[in-house]
Amino acid sequence: MIDLLREQLLAPRYLGWLLDGWLTTMWSSLLVVAGATVLGVAVAAGRSSDRPALRRATAAYVSLFRNTPLLVQLFFWYFGAPSVLPEAAREWLYAGHVLSFELLSALVGLTLYAAAYVGEDIRSGIRGVPVGQTLAASALGFTRAQVLAQVVLPQALRIALPPLLGQYMNIVKNTSLAMAVGLVELSYASRQVEAETFKTFQAFGIATLLYIATIGAIELLAAWAARRQARVA
Repeated sequence: MIDLLREQLLAPRYLGWLLDGWLTTMWSSLLVVAGATVLGVAVAAGRSSDRPALRRATAAYVSLFRNTPLLVQLFFWYFGAPSVLPEAAREWLYAGHVLSFELLSALVGLTLYAAAYVGEDIRSGIRGVPVGQTLAASALGFTRAQVLAQVVLPQALRIALPPLLGQYMNIVKNTSLAMAVGLVELSYASRQVEAETFKTFQAFGIATLLYIATIGAIELLAAWAARRQARVA
């Protein structure tokens, strides 16, 4: 009986593969969250601008990246974009670097995709800031940039925090699509373990538990942020 149970367990070597994949998922998600938040702030500012050309440009960006499948975008950055580069540039990209081309293309694709959604959430937060505060800051001599950076954005980010955390959860889940361009994250690692051991339930079961634990931690953070915001309000 004990021997039978042991046969069902994954060897430490394979657990290490899954752990490495989870760590890749985590730090790549953190990089995408940081990049998408910075770019999302710029998108939200552009969407809220009083310059029609800037509003149209950022609206086109949001429309493009929200209305095309993420997997297609990842394929574009991995297969399509390098094809228009000079041969020397392609050889450099495909050579071994600290940041592999698989990782780089995944980060670019995921960040640009997520920023469109993050930007819209931040824009909603901006619209939730009372107009009177903007007018008061302008009356005190603040420039438009100062009003946005010092008055509007801090409040807008607090208002948008709950939906932003939802977007960050989506980023963690969307990293699983990066396996299509060769990034060895958690989903890729679970497939490797399954192919090596033929223990499908164990490999994908552990991966599922790691995803649940990660998303659950973000959900707890979202609930805490919502309670804190309710107390401040």
